[in-house]
Amino acid sequence: MTIETIELAPGYRIPRLIRGGWQLAGDHGPVDRERAIADIAAYVDAGLNTVDGADIYTGVEALYGAFNTRRRAQGLAPLQVHTKCVPDLAELAQVDAAYIRRIVERSLQRLAVERLDLVQFHWWDLAVPGMLPAAQALAALQREGLIALVAGTNFDTPSTLALRDAGVPMASMQVQYSLLDRRPAHGLVATGVPLLCYGTLAGGFFSSRWLGAPEPGAELTNRSLIKYKLVIDDYGGWTAFQQLLQALQAIAQRHGVGLSTVATRWVLDQPGVAAAIVGARYADHLDDMLAVFRLRLDAEDHALLAPLLAAHPGMAGDTYTAERDRHGRHGRIMKYNLNKS
Repeated sequence: MTIETIELAPGYRIPRLIRGGWQLAGDHGPVDRERAIADIAAYVDAGLNTVDGADIYTGVEALYGAFNTRRRAQGLAPLQVHTKCVPDLAELAQVDAAYIRRIVERSLQRLAVERLDLVQFHWWDLAVPGMLPAAQALAALQREGLIALVAGTNFDTPSTLALRDAGVPMASMQVQYSLLDRRPAHGLVATGVPLLCYGTLAGGFFSSRWLGAPEPGAELTNRSLIKYKLVIDDYGGWTAFQQLLQALQAIAQRHGVGLSTVATRWVLDQPGVAAAIVGARYADHLDDMLAVFRLRLDAEDHALLAPLLAAHPGMAGDTYTAERDRHGRHGRIMKYNLNKS
């Protein structure tokens, strides 16, 4: 089986599946740190040598750093790490070049590297001035050699264009993209910035576990599931979601793969998508992830999905617009001050 890769920038190639690190932050339950570090090697050995993390994912950068330290001691190639630079909402008005440098230098220390592979910038409130100067400060650190590539995460189309016009080289944009949430196709794709897509499995809802299951309610305590249940509601509700799961299961059975594999393949096949980010605490589902590289959706598969997607266009508006409303359903569940810089 061949691992699909893409050159995100000249000289920088990534697999089209990136392992997400949010579940390693402990918000989904206790993490066995030694097991997590050991399991990273299974992904790397399989050809998935790139991971996603963030400055605001508690303990994740340090975990990746511990893995890379062990790799170097063994004379092996380090992990490619995509991290983030997410200034706290409460401090946006005070963000300056020194603030950005502190975040970057802390990431360098945690990851035990001399240069960050890719830093994805985010700005919580577009109404607060300072977004462009902060991004330009990252670009300056790139020129200094502390960062290889600068990218963004969760910016809408106008903001992405503004960043690029301000001279910030956007190597990629990390956004939510799935069968349920197709907002990147509303405009962001047209910018030409390669997309790294999270939420492709809707926090685990795209699984046979949920096929035929009753609609969950207040019993959901996992913040990821709470988040993506809102996305399901915007898609058309639980009945419509069950119809989509049934179609995905039929396609999966035709091809001899899992339901989640079909959902991931659909995203990878969309215009502008460079890679999908699939979260995993350990390596339990590695084989299911790898199956995406041998799956090809055909005309019969698309004919099954097309009427469902046409009937349920999903979330309206541009990328991340709904989440930026801190008083709305999506914004109220977010945590905005996790950087502690």
